[in-house]
Amino acid sequence: MSRIAFYAGSFDPVTNGHLDVIAGACRLCDHLVLAIGIHPGKTPIFPAEERARLLREVATPLAASENATVDVITFDNLAVWAARDAGATLFIRGLRDGSDLDYEMQLCGMNRTMEGSIQTVFLPASIGVRHITATLVRQIASMGGDVTPFVPGVVAQALTAKFAKG
Repeated sequence: MSRIAFYAGSFDPVTNGHLDVIAGACRLCDHLVLAIGIHPGKTPIFPAEERARLLREVATPLAASENATVDVITFDNLAVWAARDAGATLFIRGLRDGSDLDYEMQLCGMNRTMEGSIQTVFLPASIGVRHITATLVRQIASMGGDVTPFVPGVVAQALTAKFAKG
């Protein structure tokens, strides 16, 4: 039986911090489901299809290097339900700092109550990526700043193209 892990986020855009968590998750599972949350109240900079393409492009070789496979899906319901539907037994959450931990512990308790068969695993961010947030990357890119230290090259190119169009 393969161990399936589930890592959900908006991935708008996928950052080096996300890749750090993905690498750690791939060391814990045979198969990682990367799940892009679709929220009707939010307007992402990239449509779900482009986020999925970028995520596949950067995560697939990373997963392979850790002897894992990866799928990218979208979901528009509760993440814990999407994880259950994907057959996951591990719910992956990345932590940057103590404020993340406080929120994630609450979320973990709620998810465990709703779906007790899925264990949440917290992966602390590596020191070099703790400061990276997709929100800050979007702000920097939208103002013409250099985001190459914070995102994979293909994502930096997509951001440059996106904001060059206006």
